[in-house]
Amino acid sequence: MTDTTSSPQWHPGPRDTPVAALRRAVEQFPERIFLDFSGDEYSYVTFDRITNRLGHVFADLGVKSGEPVVSLLDNNIDAVAVWLALNKISAISAPLNTALVGQFLRHQIEDTSAKIVVCEAQYLPRVLQIADELTHLRLLLVRGTFDAPAESHAFRVEPLDRHRGEDERGFVDLPDPAAVNALIYTSGTTGPSKGCMISGNQMCHVARLLTRSAPFTRNDIYWTPLPLFHLNAICTGVVSTILVGATISIAPRFSVSGFWPAVEKSGATVVSILGSLGTLLARADDNDAMKRCYGQVHTVKGNPFPEELKEIWRTRFGAKNVGSHAYGLTEALMTSAPPDGDYRPGSSGKRAPEFDVRIFDDDDNELPVGTAGEVVCRPLVPDVMFAGYWRRPEDTLKVMGNLWFHTGDIGKFDEAGFFYFVDRKKDYLRRRGENISSFEMETTVLAHPAIEQVAVHAVPSDVGEDDLKVTARLKPGQSVTEEELCRWMVDRVPYYAVPRYIEFRDELPVNTSGRVLKYQLRDEGATPTTWDIETSDIKPKR
Repeated sequence: MTDTTSSPQWHPGPRDTPVAALRRAVEQFPERIFLDFSGDEYSYVTFDRITNRLGHVFADLGVKSGEPVVSLLDNNIDAVAVWLALNKISAISAPLNTALVGQFLRHQIEDTSAKIVVCEAQYLPRVLQIADELTHLRLLLVRGTFDAPAESHAFRVEPLDRHRGEDERGFVDLPDPAAVNALIYTSGTTGPSKGCMISGNQMCHVARLLTRSAPFTRNDIYWTPLPLFHLNAICTGVVSTILVGATISIAPRFSVSGFWPAVEKSGATVVSILGSLGTLLARADDNDAMKRCYGQVHTVKGNPFPEELKEIWRTRFGAKNVGSHAYGLTEALMTSAPPDGDYRPGSSGKRAPEFDVRIFDDDDNELPVGTAGEVVCRPLVPDVMFAGYWRRPEDTLKVMGNLWFHTGDIGKFDEAGFFYFVDRKKDYLRRRGENISSFEMETTVLAHPAIEQVAVHAVPSDVGEDDLKVTARLKPGQSVTEEELCRWMVDRVPYYAVPRYIEFRDELPVNTSGRVLKYQLRDEGATPTTWDIETSDIKPKR
């Protein structure tokens, strides 16, 4: 049990905002390139002027301090400019996933109560399809060429280009670091998605935490294809870049074949991708651009990165630092690799000094070192954790049991203080008296060369504890039978974790963020096309 008498205490912390950081960057190196969109470049001072003009436009349109404006934008200059411009007038940016349609889109726009939405021309039809259900919307600003709506609506539809503005005067007052900077919506895998209220100070905390645990300086060029409606690209990408005064190159989307040519063209030295993308690149064929870029990228951020994958990136591509070694949610980033580079394989670093992070049982009793339980935390400095869910105080209270934020994740600490993610609590499995991590199981199955996507989940059993099922999608052109996959797993997982059921599907059900809807798979159970180990002669041995 942790000695709570020696636990870290509440103390003052850094107070910062992306707007304040941008002001410092403009003063220090105004002409340095800040943003690069596939060759479309903007210096720090040019971007500052763009956001000043747009900030005055939003103010003239009646956007008040603390009011949200929704955006539905691809990776381009406006996705960043709208966010910073709103922050300059202390308003709130609400960037939405561009895959949203129908009631998913309606829910999030309505939930913000936003009067203004900025969207790409290609997404205009989606908004118009739900126009009658948008009770707060008054102005829709469309980026790009579009046809005027065939019918009138309760809101105006106008080109964004008509509202670029001309007033480049800077704003005297800086936003309050504690004020809400953005609403970032959760995935909504178990219910309606909720808007996390993220302060400017929290954004800077996330950026600082990941910057100090991996080398990144003003001489670097940061490259990412991750969408700007997620906190990852905004915080670890854009805000980190501003804090150190570097350059960030933002790709419109990810492409395996186009990755190394894009890295070569941009001159990138730091790359931010997600673990699944890292796997695809590690397994891709050689190309000339890849060979020319050997050693150019010294740091690759992204989770999770298994140790085997890290070694491929080091030996095949010459990267020195692979993986962010951090753990957190949109609500809070609470562990990272120490600045001294100390790290243990499989871990996600140590507790961030800004957080008290502990492991609790179901009754909120702290568990001993090495024992898995729910990860809970509370901040030790002001405004480094989300301020709650937008307009949902009841949902906020649900996750704040005994005034600790309950993550819904299972993890553990070792004797040296390193943290290890185990599983999502709702996905954690118990079978034959043993606990099974679906996360570890999925990592194992994905190592099979024929598997492209997988979900490991429970299905109801007639004899008490749940049975284990693997639902997977094969790679194009690859083949393996369910029995062959099961026999392959027998040698790679504990006997009690060998699945009873395996099913291959053309598609797995996912939400708008691409996360598999396991609750749907659990409800569907053993379908008529599901293979059952009991129809084979496979007998896992202890």
